[in-house]
Amino acid sequence: MDLKEIMSISGYPGLFKFVSQGRSGLIVESLVDKKRTNIPPTAKVSSMNDIAVFTDSEDVPLRVVLQSIKEKSNGAPAIDPKTLKEEEVKEYFEEILPTYDKSRVYFSDIKKIISWYNLLQKSDMLDFEVTEEQAEDEAAEKLPATEAEAKKLPAKSVAAKPAAKPVQHVSSRAAGSAGKINAPRKAQ
Repeated sequence: MDLKEIMSISGYPGLFKFVSQGRSGLIVESLVDKKRTNIPPTAKVSSMNDIAVFTDSEDVPLRVVLQSIKEKSNGAPAIDPKTLKEEEVKEYFEEILPTYDKSRVYFSDIKKIISWYNLLQKSDMLDFEVTEEQAEDEAAEKLPATEAEAKKLPAKSVAAKPAAKPVQHVSSRAAGSAGKINAPRKAQ
């Protein structure tokens, strides 16, 4: 399963699978009840592939966090964040991702990630495919650790941009100057 097809939509509970692009927005299918819904183009839609978790050093893609939860729970459902205390849920998440940024990752975010995992596990959608594009993006995000490594990297070539065309002003006189181009007036 590719995480690009799984979406979280602001204002709608659960996760959705992309079905098609309609005239008036997206057509998605709920992973909870398998009902299809039309989502308006004004809704905030986030692909699961685009979501990452803040850590102390760099952002970790959601795919990696979900894989860690899967390994910790041996493919079974994770804890239910709604029934446990806040401290217990945070301890569980810290075992999964010990370096998460405690000041920027809120308890509501942790509950959402764990409930997303449980929903994906229930729908048997935890086998994620890593495309070449994602692997290249992750490799490109890694920066050299030392100046020596930075010097070994090839320099990026920057192509020169073509010169901009001069702006032509069209006269606003309606009568005899239709299509006539005038120079801009000088400031007095």
